[in-house]
Amino acid sequence: MFVAQGYHAAAMDEIAERAGVSKPVLYQHFPGKLELYLALLDESAEELIKIMSEALSSTTENRQRVSATFKAFYDFVAGTDEAFRLVFESDLSNEPAVRARLDRTMADCADMVSQFIREDAGVGDAESHLLGMALVGMAQVSARYWLSTKREIPKDVAEQLIARLGWRGISGWPLTG
Repeated sequence: MFVAQGYHAAAMDEIAERAGVSKPVLYQHFPGKLELYLALLDESAEELIKIMSEALSSTTENRQRVSATFKAFYDFVAGTDEAFRLVFESDLSNEPAVRARLDRTMADCADMVSQFIREDAGVGDAESHLLGMALVGMAQVSARYWLSTKREIPKDVAEQLIARLGWRGISGWPLTG
């Protein structure tokens, strides 16, 4: 309901009905609509972080790691439940609790990427975090754009195009030690 209608238009009555529970049961688990929204946002953010972590640890070869990471973002955006909309297109992003979660999710993803950049390229914390955030941002924006084109380009082709662009950029730093 939040994805389809947005936070403000989604009514707790409709949410309870779609969930197959009564409204009082819904309120037993969540004191209000915001708490329910935050729980769903947390679940979606955790899913993204999990698939990012799995992608990054799926190989020790950096070029394949870049491809796997972009694929993870495209898989997340292409998911049938559209959970990515809670993380990337929230209509409640000005709400402090939501904004904090959205920022933390992107920072967590960038931190995971920047760890490999810092270790392999020998750049400092601030530089590696900026590069990690740039790659994560590129993955997020390009995946959302790809989806908005009604999948005009096959997903695997789009993933590889963007992974190639990302790899060409990040591979410019020589491996250290």
